[in-house]
Amino acid sequence: MQNESTIAAAEIPVSESAKRTEMIHEDTTAKLFLLSSVTYFFIVGIIALLIAAKFVMPSFLGTIPQLTYGRLRPLHVNGMLFGWLLACDMALMYYVVPRLCGVKLWSEKLGIATGVLWNVIILSAVVSFLMGWNQGWEYAELPLILDVGVVLAWVMFGANVFMTIANRKYQAMYVTLWYAMGTILWTAFVYLTGNFATLFTTGVNQANLNWMYVHNAVGLIFTPVGLAIAYYFIPKASNTPLYSHKLSMIGFWSLAFVYVWTGAHHMLHGPISQWLQTITIVFSVMLLIPVWAAVYNFFATMKGQWHQLRDNVSLKFLMSGVVFYLLTCFQGPMHSLHVVNAIVSKTDWIPGHAHMAVLGAFSFFAIAGTYYALPRLFNTELYSDALANWSFWLLLIGGLGFFVTLWLGGFWQGWQWNNPAIPFIDTVVALQPVWAVRLGSGFLMFGGIVAFGYNVLATVLGAKGSGVEANPAEVAA
Repeated sequence: MQNESTIAAAEIPVSESAKRTEMIHEDTTAKLFLLSSVTYFFIVGIIALLIAAKFVMPSFLGTIPQLTYGRLRPLHVNGMLFGWLLACDMALMYYVVPRLCGVKLWSEKLGIATGVLWNVIILSAVVSFLMGWNQGWEYAELPLILDVGVVLAWVMFGANVFMTIANRKYQAMYVTLWYAMGTILWTAFVYLTGNFATLFTTGVNQANLNWMYVHNAVGLIFTPVGLAIAYYFIPKASNTPLYSHKLSMIGFWSLAFVYVWTGAHHMLHGPISQWLQTITIVFSVMLLIPVWAAVYNFFATMKGQWHQLRDNVSLKFLMSGVVFYLLTCFQGPMHSLHVVNAIVSKTDWIPGHAHMAVLGAFSFFAIAGTYYALPRLFNTELYSDALANWSFWLLLIGGLGFFVTLWLGGFWQGWQWNNPAIPFIDTVVALQPVWAVRLGSGFLMFGGIVAFGYNVLATVLGAKGSGVEANPAEVAA
């Protein structure tokens, strides 16, 4: 009898066309999204450095309206979330879903149109934010016309993915496909709530809807698509069967049930109902169920394979991302407890926590997927393994410096805020060393982004005349 891991491995099928020498996947859409996302990663990385510099030198570029903190911050946040991370995740879904279904993408033309629209939205957002055209809601700053464009682009993306799955050759559906479909449906719900439902509310109700959107932007957009990537690329990069398909489905359905109720833990000790505070605490703690289901599955899959981390850059990023995911989702439930929330809420601890999720976990998954898929997309070899390793270590060391410094600084900051004998300005002065380390860590992380971006660009340009032929099985896989 086949054991569970063997069955799970079989659910990452190798197409019959792998036996032929022709390529069954066009991948034009995946290439478009991938290259544009890496470009935005570099550009928005510069914006991040400017923002970090302003914490150390408050007057830096302060006389230029377009470069003030209030305009750069939403550009950085939205640029990283939607210009870099979500666009890269979409590229990897365009790469992964057809391969798990054994068919071509349903419509490359629709995919290209989606990519063009997405880039128009991102470039328009750059102009909008620099000009100060901003709706003023966290993560929902885009002007209404661009919000409509995002909805249209997401419908186009969702239709392409769902139709590809509907036309699949393989009846068995690997867990990545479940997470891909969940991401599409949950993103539609979350984005419409955060960007449109808030138009019809005011006061505390509007704030509650906004935080429902902000928290679930991470939990029901970037978490499921990040896990979709990890579930596909960890077995692929390690050439090892997934430990348990059943456990992966437990994680999927528990995430679907639990996460939507957790956003209000950012409003504890505020003017929201006690019953809502209780519910958000309970469900925040219950997040440990889907998190541990996924993390245990990934670690068990790697059993006996840890030696591969020495030479496999994709695995380095993937497994480091898993650790960051575990730490992030341990912090979240702890943050929801009243006694902890009273100290860390609204402090620098929060951006340290949020960056570990978006950069440390999900961007690491996206970078890993890019390093694995890029040579297969362009039928060539990665330009430089050494440069890929540099990108890993710079992002890892810089990220740890950023995260840990802000966690410690945030606790220090919150403790001072809770001490009425300490003037507020003294808490600002006390945080100066923390912000200096933040800037230094930012330079390290930006160095990692540059190494990653250059490696991608050199790989693509080198593919034009490389003459390297990919293994047909690798093309199909």
